[in-house]
Amino acid sequence: MKIKFLTLNIWRGKLIKNVLAFLRKEDADIVVLQEVFNGLNQKLNPQYRAFSIVKRELGYPHSLFAPAFLDISADSQVENGNAIFSKFPINTHRIHFFDVPYGTYIDAPGNYERCPRILVHAQLQVETRRLNVFNIHGIYGLSGEDNQRRLAMSKTIVSLIKNKENVILAGDFNLPPQTETIRNIEKHLTSVFGDTLITTFNMKRKENPDYGKVAVDMIFVSKNLKIVRRFSPQVDVSDHLPLVCVVEV
Repeated sequence: MKIKFLTLNIWRGKLIKNVLAFLRKEDADIVVLQEVFNGLNQKLNPQYRAFSIVKRELGYPHSLFAPAFLDISADSQVENGNAIFSKFPINTHRIHFFDVPYGTYIDAPGNYERCPRILVHAQLQVETRRLNVFNIHGIYGLSGEDNQRRLAMSKTIVSLIKNKENVILAGDFNLPPQTETIRNIEKHLTSVFGDTLITTFNMKRKENPDYGKVAVDMIFVSKNLKIVRRFSPQVDVSDHLPLVCVVEV
């Protein structure tokens, strides 16, 4: 069975209309998103209600929101985190915090490194098989280099994915693939894009040209899954670019 999978950091929902149009066009079987607001007040700006809007507009029968923190820099206090939308039933899910626990957060450059980051593990029922989907928003750093926090992050990831089959790990890792952090993961999973991506940033939304040299979004799959197709649409939906792949389960 072939499954179309998509990951995207939606940039706090700033381009939510573009995101909706793009996701509707791609019609992926499984979508994992990062930087998603889940505001419940209908009077809030749409970007702060991204989870419920995507759920309503795209009609995915199964979905989950995993809160990472309570953002108090928005118009009102709104939870932000990762989301999964699926055409397949979600049996179970668990949220793993790396080294900063859930709490309040003000979005400002000086706070980025202490922002709570999470890995969400959802087990999906794909016919008779169980698919382990991991949605990550990795630890931020001023450089794209390894450090103790990021190496510890990779250790946590490996402890959760090793010895498992039918694994898809994807999201915004916040560092490039040429690091020990990522190489630790590649000992257990196959990188769908490898070193083929020059960048996963949308340069229309980035003023610093150095961003054009960095690929921080990735997809990994377990070795028992066959990669049928992979591509990164060059679309203006976020400050990141989406990644899409088709795998055979």
